[in-house]
Amino acid sequence: MQVAGRKVAVVGMGGAFPACANLDDFNKKLFSDQSLIREWDLALQYSKQIRSTVSGYISEEEMGLEPVLTELAERYPETYIDKLGRIPDIHLATADMGSIWAMLGAQDATKMAGWSTREIESEQTGVVVGSGGAGNQILRVAWHYFFQLGKKARIAGAHTVDRSMSYREAANISCLLKTKGVCESITSACATGLGNIGHAYRLIKFGLQDRAIAGGVEGTALETFIGFDGMMILSKGFTPEKSSRPFDTQRNGFVCSFGAGIVALEEYEMAKARGANILGVIDDYFNNSDGDGDMFYPSFAGQQRLWKGLMPDKGLRPDVVKMHGTSTPVGDSVELLSVVDALGEEGYHMSAPKSQFGHMLGGAGSVELITALLMLQNQKVLPCLNSDTLNPELEGFQKTDHWQGPDKPLAAYRHLVPQKTFAKEINRIACLNYGFGGTNSAMLVSRDI
Repeated sequence: MQVAGRKVAVVGMGGAFPACANLDDFNKKLFSDQSLIREWDLALQYSKQIRSTVSGYISEEEMGLEPVLTELAERYPETYIDKLGRIPDIHLATADMGSIWAMLGAQDATKMAGWSTREIESEQTGVVVGSGGAGNQILRVAWHYFFQLGKKARIAGAHTVDRSMSYREAANISCLLKTKGVCESITSACATGLGNIGHAYRLIKFGLQDRAIAGGVEGTALETFIGFDGMMILSKGFTPEKSSRPFDTQRNGFVCSFGAGIVALEEYEMAKARGANILGVIDDYFNNSDGDGDMFYPSFAGQQRLWKGLMPDKGLRPDVVKMHGTSTPVGDSVELLSVVDALGEEGYHMSAPKSQFGHMLGGAGSVELITALLMLQNQKVLPCLNSDTLNPELEGFQKTDHWQGPDKPLAAYRHLVPQKTFAKEINRIACLNYGFGGTNSAMLVSRDI
């Protein structure tokens, strides 16, 4: 049960962003309509074995990290050196690259929040951070040398478990910052990032914590990239900056990318009382499952129920909808039509940040919430790059007898899908994220006015 009167504020944010030096750089590049997607040199080395070679990837060098490679295994990072001295060696030893990003993002978010050491180390400060999968880069080498080459288990070092466990990002943050509250991870495919923040929001809303460090991560790993390439659902045939094209008729798959988004949440009255800079207020969070038994195909009915749960009385209408917008053929059309079904044909715009940096998987929802906070801050709507042509014909599923959604083609909603950044009064944004297994997440975040 929610505790009456408790609201939740976002008071800090940080993370790791493709081709960007920091959050300020990320902000500037996004709002100048730049694409952060590049040809990935590592993927190019295997271009005869995979279909796609573009990604919003982040290299160790770009994060100020130097891998310490073991002499016993090819390209295996036994640990890392933080060339900028931000994280002690003892914590680098237990972390894969994504966990290091999570720790750096947590440092930035708590610094921006202005929390004292006492507040960070309090029993009332929790950590809820997760990623889309296990530490694939670490596990691949460990298993290869054990099973294929017959080496002893110790060749992978003493930290294979803690560097690859599903809970590794939250664990590393908690150990680094010495938090004493809740510490856990929720993994829900591509809804992971928003799901962890939503759970942290509920912990505060329900009075179980006063503060939380929350978000999602997907560390750069070719192993992850290969899995999606094998499903033949990655974008191909375009230049890097044109590869991610949500809602466009030529879309043929998503761009597999990597990143981290970490936010600092605090009970609203506590944040106000200490004069915190409130980046946004979380109005509500709702999540559900499609329940139709299909692992991959999006459910219009599931998304309808998501909207009803988020806005039961339709009182808190968003000015912008931050779309999931992956560039998959059916996913995009079902999502766009579900938004129109919930909100109508006027009075809001759709923003698709994946058009600029690709799909960050476990990090997608949290990084994209950060883009929503930046839209509130800048009072500008981020674009849907490359949405050159929306389908002028009805989708195939719209022609079936059981379809009960909007009866116009996607092209009828061109005015809702901007191709360039533009200024607009923005008081509230709805953030949407979906994942394999029919998991759906939605959050409303507004300006503190």
